[in-house]
Amino acid sequence: MSIFTVKPKQNIKLNDIDPDDTGKLKQKQEAKELLEQNIERMAELQNILYAEGKHALLIVLQALDAGGKDGTIRSIMSGVNPQGVRVTSFKRPTEEELAHDFLWRIHKAVPPRGMIGIFNRSHYEDVLVVRVHNLVPKSVWQKRYQHINNFERLLAENSVTILKFYLHISKEEQKERLQARLDQPHKRWKFDPRDLDERKLWANYMEAFEAALSKCSTAYAPWHIVPANKKWYRNLVISEKIVETLEGLKLKYPEPPAGLDGIVIE
Repeated sequence: MSIFTVKPKQNIKLNDIDPDDTGKLKQKQEAKELLEQNIERMAELQNILYAEGKHALLIVLQALDAGGKDGTIRSIMSGVNPQGVRVTSFKRPTEEELAHDFLWRIHKAVPPRGMIGIFNRSHYEDVLVVRVHNLVPKSVWQKRYQHINNFERLLAENSVTILKFYLHISKEEQKERLQARLDQPHKRWKFDPRDLDERKLWANYMEAFEAALSKCSTAYAPWHIVPANKKWYRNLVISEKIVETLEGLKLKYPEPPAGLDGIVIE
């Protein structure tokens, strides 16, 4: 599978990574069959994760507008038990949130052991949107890269496994997806004219994403760049990485209480 894992301190240039890449897979149907297998396996592993209660999995999804964060969640999480998954979408901070440090609202949403947490946008907005729109001085947001690395290290050292995915689409693909929201009646509710203003800042966002990917990919919380122009391939790659990560935790069901073999239920 084509998934680009950013090495620590690696200088990333997104133009060097093809958002149309589908690796060795050329057929959507083949990917669909593999995705179904991954979804089934993920459900099995989630059950053990919950029962064991020793690990948490945090999945971070970042992308530009229309990048596919919602679609990714709907697809790859379609087989898991909803009681074991918590999705948090980070919107514009509230007055209460702005009265605290930028990580305060993030830490509250981190999944407890036994759970899978998904961040639809995340703490990275504070080095992306904040940077592009000059919401705070450079002297402030520049320090946040190290704050983020320290925060993620804290989580990793407390049994939270972090998977960070940047969904890499082209500007042309974004145009097609935004146009589809205008053209299709059942998608019109998703169209926000402000997305067009953000689109004008494409180059600024690319620069901000490259900085975040380069400065905040660590051994304990690496960034994975996913070619995402093809939704079917995006879903497959991410589901495969989640399964691989959960299997790597060597999850086990807890030992049952002693004496169960002698119990007779009348």
